[in-house]
Amino acid sequence: MLAHHTLSILGIIMALVLGESGTEVNAVLFGSEITNPLLQMRWFLRETGHYHSFTGDVVDFLFAALFTGVRIGVGAHLLFCEMVSPKPKWFVKVGGVAMYAVSWCFMFSIWRFAWRKSSKKYHTWRSRRSEERQLKHNGHLKTH
Repeated sequence: MLAHHTLSILGIIMALVLGESGTEVNAVLFGSEITNPLLQMRWFLRETGHYHSFTGDVVDFLFAALFTGVRIGVGAHLLFCEMVSPKPKWFVKVGGVAMYAVSWCFMFSIWRFAWRKSSKKYHTWRSRRSEERQLKHNGHLKTH
């Protein structure tokens, strides 16, 4: 997170000082911050005790989908355009690669979180289903 914010600040300063690459910096900042409302919603759900609900699952799914689509998908296209363009200076390109690399670090963390959460929900569902099946067969739950 520190690298993300440091690169963002340096990008803004660079664009202001040089008077160029403002479009690239704004596009990166927009893509970086578009998922922020979902992160804030997640925090509010946690604080109010509603995170472990269908709404929490929807917010997590939308966050992961938006992050993947915008920061990884659209970000790859924008990075490619920046890299093949002769206009941006070399350090602007290096900054773009660095910011994209930070997005991939976040992406791995998000995928790992989503995998753990999905696996936990799947195992809970399977055990509940197994208990329901046992209840249908003998009329009461088996205790261990």
